[in-house]
Amino acid sequence: MQDNATEVTAAGIARLAGVGRAAVSNWRRRHADFPKPVGGTETSPSFALADVEAWLRHQGKLAEVPLRERVWQQLAGHPEGPVTALVHAGCVLLLIHDRPTVWLEVGAGSDERLAALLPAALERVITPRFGPPAESGRGVHAREGAASPGAVNRPPAVNTPESASGEWTAPQTPVPSGVHTPGSPATLAVHTPAVHVPTGPQLLPSVPLLRGVAELAADLGARQTFEFLFGRHLDANPRQYTLTPGELARLMADLAGPARTVLDPACGTGALLRALDARPDQELYGQDSAPELAALTALRLALHGRATVRAAVGDTLRADAWPQLRADTVLCHPPFNERNWGHDELAYDPRWEYGFPARAESELAWVQHALARLRDGGTAVLLMPPAAASRRSGRRIRADLLRRGALRAVVALPVGAAPPYNIALHLWVLRRPEKAPGQPEVLLADAGQFAGEGRGGPDWQAVKEAVLDAWRAHDRDGTLPERPGLARSVPVIELLDDDVDLAPARHLPPPTAADGGEQLTAVRERLGETLRLTTALTPPPAVTAPPARWPLTTVGELARGGALVLRTGGTGGPARLPVLTDHDVLAGTGPSGTLPESEEEAVLTETGDVVVPVLGGGSVARVIDDATAGAALGRNLVLLRPDPAALDPWFLAGFLRGTANNRQASSYASTATRLDVRRLHLPRLPLDEQGRYGARFRALDEFERALRYAGRLGDELVRGMYDGLTDGTVAPG
Repeated sequence: MQDNATEVTAAGIARLAGVGRAAVSNWRRRHADFPKPVGGTETSPSFALADVEAWLRHQGKLAEVPLRERVWQQLAGHPEGPVTALVHAGCVLLLIHDRPTVWLEVGAGSDERLAALLPAALERVITPRFGPPAESGRGVHAREGAASPGAVNRPPAVNTPESASGEWTAPQTPVPSGVHTPGSPATLAVHTPAVHVPTGPQLLPSVPLLRGVAELAADLGARQTFEFLFGRHLDANPRQYTLTPGELARLMADLAGPARTVLDPACGTGALLRALDARPDQELYGQDSAPELAALTALRLALHGRATVRAAVGDTLRADAWPQLRADTVLCHPPFNERNWGHDELAYDPRWEYGFPARAESELAWVQHALARLRDGGTAVLLMPPAAASRRSGRRIRADLLRRGALRAVVALPVGAAPPYNIALHLWVLRRPEKAPGQPEVLLADAGQFAGEGRGGPDWQAVKEAVLDAWRAHDRDGTLPERPGLARSVPVIELLDDDVDLAPARHLPPPTAADGGEQLTAVRERLGETLRLTTALTPPPAVTAPPARWPLTTVGELARGGALVLRTGGTGGPARLPVLTDHDVLAGTGPSGTLPESEEEAVLTETGDVVVPVLGGGSVARVIDDATAGAALGRNLVLLRPDPAALDPWFLAGFLRGTANNRQASSYASTATRLDVRRLHLPRLPLDEQGRYGARFRALDEFERALRYAGRLGDELVRGMYDGLTDGTVAPG
């Protein structure tokens, strides 16, 4: 396949040129020589990447396509789809990682030679890493004691919108080459690894991409290259995957503790297994009903470390790939509210040691599957919906889990910890009992107090410290002194009532209110001081004058002239880097977001930068101060870095907030408004005159901040008074 067969959308062109999509639409209208569409639809056309690159360079809008962007566009526009391209790229990156000299040998010569030699070279790394094509003894077969052969005589449910994974997948597209497809029921006697060696004809369309991937790996490394491409793919398809956030995955791994053999029966994109401190002596097992997820997880884990990786495709509950496995640890983010989980055909399955789950209790089926795959004394950590702790249809199973000492802890996470972000999900910590418990207690903990503001997510450091400290003390001693509002070891007998309700909030004592009165007094005093400050900051009466007739310029012209640098927010970055989100800019709060972990270089803010949100239709601009400097720039944000010798940052931010200015630079869709920052106007004024305007804009900003802070203090005071009056710590008089 020739390189010019790779297609790119208007969004891809905008990313290549560093402009908004509105600019690409303008180019199409204004330039008769703009490349014609070669595919896509009328509303979302696609263009030949090579033609677009040549046009941009000819117009002086692009000196050279960055290697990262070129490789990504080749992957995104692959004729067999981005998943196939990503699997092929992962196979080659594994070859480069394990046997770099072999790649240099097969990569020399023509594309046809590379496609012909590559399968044999890949065979030498894929089979040792993932096992031979058929592994006897570990296959998918009828379980002993199962009364209904229908448990395995039905094809895996890979065509349902909700796959048997912790990550929601869209209805299945044709299975990509390089990914194992579950066969007919008769072929399920043994399992085939999730990754197999693609053939030469399958690889030939990917050869230009693979050469670019190898070149990128020479700069970044094989693992970093795959993480960059994988992270970009996930970010480009946000509705197809519901991810397990990295901080949550690390918390679950820490709760489970060190382990040699780890299973994730709903592995999704491998976030939970990747959170482990991978060691060469570890064995990592994964299964997912989505073939592409199983394959990508296997490649991701193999590139991440030297642990033995075994990944399989199939519906875990109906067709378990590892029935004989007894793991040290099971980590799982199962699908929630799945009614088609196999209730009818699995009625007599031996895994239901604690009771047969009701049709509406798919999560309790996953809990028992996890326990069945543990060795005695092994630990399982599952992410669960809060309803699983209190639904009446599951109370008998919850009761038996408690009586037999299998359920050791239920932890309520803060709102925003994982999708769906508007619900406080739970973590269940389970252990396969080695002996009958004496007088067991179960740990109930609630980390809700560590929720972040808006969409920023929780304070993960505080969550991990509080939860891990409580769990380790409880696990060591079998009990835990009461920690009001946070954690409590509850005797199992107290929970065995008619409801067997395990929701932590219903069993924890409220936070101590010994100093509640003093706190309310302090809040009231701070509110009074802030209101006095707000009065002092109130702008003086405005002096009206006729509209000014300044000569105008645009942000785009200033960027081209070097008076400022324009950067757009990234889609990934290093782990644990604070991220300034569009919500933070709109709300005037500190960095609170996260980005998918990748090796992509993040855009870091500096003091004096001006940050502008591009979605929502509001006229907002924020000048970065010392407290915010160093944070990564989040998505849907544009950063303007003015040259101090040419532009005053407060002057720039103030004029960007003009309502009329924003209206003329915005484009409107049926459901959203997008701001083209390059089209925003500024007057051409000397630097000293800019300073006068900038000082007034800065004073307005201080006034706005004081108003926001007064509002927050008022809310805190009102909420505290309601709580104090209702719990008796504040008298009505």
